[in-house]
Amino acid sequence: MAVNIIYVGSKPVMNYVLAVVTRFNEGNSNVTIRARGKAINKAVDTVEIVKNRFIPDSKVINIDIGTEHMNNNNDEEINVSTIEILIEKN
Repeated sequence: MAVNIIYVGSKPVMNYVLAVVTRFNEGNSNVTIRARGKAINKAVDTVEIVKNRFIPDSKVINIDIGTEHMNNNNDEEINVSTIEILIEKN
């Protein structure tokens, strides 16, 4: 199932859209999009573009939000928001 996970980071949104569409075209029935911190908005944009432009018969099945505890460059513990969106193709 790890093949169906797209990790969103600093690349342009359309790179992640293409990755999701490719996974669906390979025959996967669902894909998970994961992001944290400032990349959360790109994850949401990715899902909306896939749903509205490329695969209109897809839908969001589940959204999980949370917080991860990490250490920054100064070795201080910080909290980083996370999101995981499960999208399914009918």
